[in-house]
Amino acid sequence: MSVNSIPTFSDLDEKQQLVLRRLSTQVNKVFVTGAGGFLGKALCRFLCSAGINVVGFARGDYPELEQMGVLMVKGDICDKQALTDAMQGADLVFHVASKAGVWGSKASYFDANVSGTENIISVCQALNIRRLVYTSTPSVTFVGKDENAIDESHPYATHFLNFYALSKAIAEQKILAANSETLKTLALRPHLIWGPGDPHLVPRVLQRAKAGRLKLVGKTDKLVDTIYIDNAVYAHLLAAVSLNQPTSNCAGKAYFVSNDQPILMAEMLNKILACQGLKPINARIPAPLAYLIGATLEWVYLKLNKEQEPPITRFVARQLSTSHYFDISAAKKDLGYQPIVSIDQGMEKLKDSLCDSREL
Repeated sequence: MSVNSIPTFSDLDEKQQLVLRRLSTQVNKVFVTGAGGFLGKALCRFLCSAGINVVGFARGDYPELEQMGVLMVKGDICDKQALTDAMQGADLVFHVASKAGVWGSKASYFDANVSGTENIISVCQALNIRRLVYTSTPSVTFVGKDENAIDESHPYATHFLNFYALSKAIAEQKILAANSETLKTLALRPHLIWGPGDPHLVPRVLQRAKAGRLKLVGKTDKLVDTIYIDNAVYAHLLAAVSLNQPTSNCAGKAYFVSNDQPILMAEMLNKILACQGLKPINARIPAPLAYLIGATLEWVYLKLNKEQEPPITRFVARQLSTSHYFDISAAKKDLGYQPIVSIDQGMEKLKDSLCDSREL
């Protein structure tokens, strides 16, 4: 199935069908920011499969979403009036849009991730929209050290290795603080979303491997959590439904979500490489050296005012050399979340999609 096509409702997993049926009885119109992104587009696909009225908001043109039946509005979340016009009549907002990545100015991250989120909250309140689900990130807790099965009681980071993580932490706190009787809010923290159509992790891994620039960082492999795209969408749908339950206690909270299958970084990378028939990676670089190179490159790029991302940064060096996997018991208990697609099942789907793309 193409990543730009609507899944046939009858072909979905029974759990996916159930949550979509429940959601379709609760909403008249769903508003999705970042609809043109990897997660946003997948979310729109699943909503459309259930015949739910979807309005997508994005800065670019996405005719494939319009072909799915999404009413696309072109705009920027920093434009409060544009949001106000587009969000009229919505019952539920999935705020997926953000400036991602590991490199860029503080202003660029804060404009999109902090000011944009403030606008979303303000417009939800002004238009009496009842539910707001925010896509956050586990990076809000990351200080460059191992995170072994941490849960939501783990505090926000006291220092951040890039403006992305800092801006997302501020935005998440604003989302949770906005929770009230009239606007129920919730934040999800999916980690390393991947799958067919992924424009970030998968192509980077494949491109660097083909160029001979993919290396493992550190002497030993570390466990990491990932989440397959369909599971990430499922978690968002469950969050929206749970916020509507009068007995639910999920409002105003953040939740880690993952495939619940911690995997060695090397194993995950090699599974992705195998999907395109590439050799396993085993070359390594010491973690302190990777961090030093990242710090040096950041300094050079800043001095030269280079906008493109350095080959490695301090944040990436730390991410690749530390463990980060999470206890998702809270999401299981409060949201009823259980991953539907395993890593191996997802890899089969990824392999098929890569084969299809090479044949086009």
